[in-house]
Amino acid sequence: MSWTDERVETLKKMWGEGQSASQIAKELGGVTRNAVIGKVHRLGLSNRSAGAPAAKPEPKPAPAAAAAAAPKPEPKPRPAPKTEAARPVPPQGETRPAVPVRKQIIPAGQPLPPQPSANEISPEALAKVNEVEKKAKKISLMELTERTCKWPVGDPATEDFWFCGLPVQAGKPYCEAHVGVAFQPMSSRRDRKR
Repeated sequence: MSWTDERVETLKKMWGEGQSASQIAKELGGVTRNAVIGKVHRLGLSNRSAGAPAAKPEPKPAPAAAAAAAPKPEPKPRPAPKTEAARPVPPQGETRPAVPVRKQIIPAGQPLPPQPSANEISPEALAKVNEVEKKAKKISLMELTERTCKWPVGDPATEDFWFCGLPVQAGKPYCEAHVGVAFQPMSSRRDRKR
């Protein structure tokens, strides 16, 4: 299906009448609702509020009634897009609520900073994980299945990156040792924070 000039005009007309994308797709035939929505966006047609019922075409009044009808009001101009300067400034003495600062994104290939959760893992659990990782199958992403441990080891930006691959614990994505690290009881996590 291609968007001929005739089909585009039909789309514009029906969209202007308030028809839904599904109705337009059905009328045009050979095109999906999503294709209609995409074309509407590419054409830059007016955005309608979500959930608004489709406007039904009004019956045309008789010529005498049309002459007596009042002139249509001018359409309201669209507001300019908000820019930094257009934001309201709080009055003196008031402060704006603090906006959380976004964490810095670290580019691939650079080492990650130490994660706070790494300090919370018990030495016994780390020892068990180190032993298990010596026995690990060291599989690639493409070799993972629902039965293999999906615990990542190493830096994904290097060739020395792999997944554990040992048999998983029932209902979990990791082997027994990695489950012990990943899923800690709530009470032990609370105790470490104090």
